[in-house]
Amino acid sequence: MTEIERIRREYERREREIPADCYSLARPAVLFGYTERVRQVIAALRREALYPPAGLDICEVGCGTGQWLVDLVSWGADPSRMAGIDLQEGRLETARGRVPAVDLRAGDAAELPWPNESFDLVVQSTVFTSILDPDLKRRVAAEMLRVLRPGGRILWYDFFRNNPTNPNVRGVGAAEIRALFPGRRIELRRVTLAPPLARLVVPVSRRLALALETLPFLRTHYLGVIGGQGRL
Repeated sequence: MTEIERIRREYERREREIPADCYSLARPAVLFGYTERVRQVIAALRREALYPPAGLDICEVGCGTGQWLVDLVSWGADPSRMAGIDLQEGRLETARGRVPAVDLRAGDAAELPWPNESFDLVVQSTVFTSILDPDLKRRVAAEMLRVLRPGGRILWYDFFRNNPTNPNVRGVGAAEIRALFPGRRIELRRVTLAPPLARLVVPVSRRLALALETLPFLRTHYLGVIGGQGRL
């Protein structure tokens, strides 16, 4: 079984076994994580002079049901200048209903169907942690760079800590990110209160959850901006 097929089967298993409302914004911890992530992402885009994202050509690798695409449109991106790719056709059908003007393709992120230097911004969120094969990670990273224009940015959001209860994902640390994008300017910030802790604390006290999130050792994800040559 190839790594792509393994990933596809794992996502199919998750859809069968995980309750449909597991990631619903109606859940306090999910809403907390989402709103804090949005705040951090907008701040990162502002630092790069990419907010609002009007006028940018944007691609999301592993777009799923389209939440990031919806967010980007709500921030001012033009859906006719956006694209996304995902392994699962069913998730893409949901995304098409949410952002019908976006160019959405079913396929493998290691073989992106767009020409060289097509996009100003390429987004990936919790894709690389689902890839266990190092060679596939390198190929996906290379494709993201191939379709990125000179002066463009990659927006990275993924966890760097392993999930001890899930052997089908693996955290991606700072050294590995730099190895995937050698010679690039990379800014990484630790964000997102550890989800298991958030699920316990947020329903009791959002204020306490915000206080805990200020502690770097309780954060589990990197929000990164990967740009031109030279590192930060």
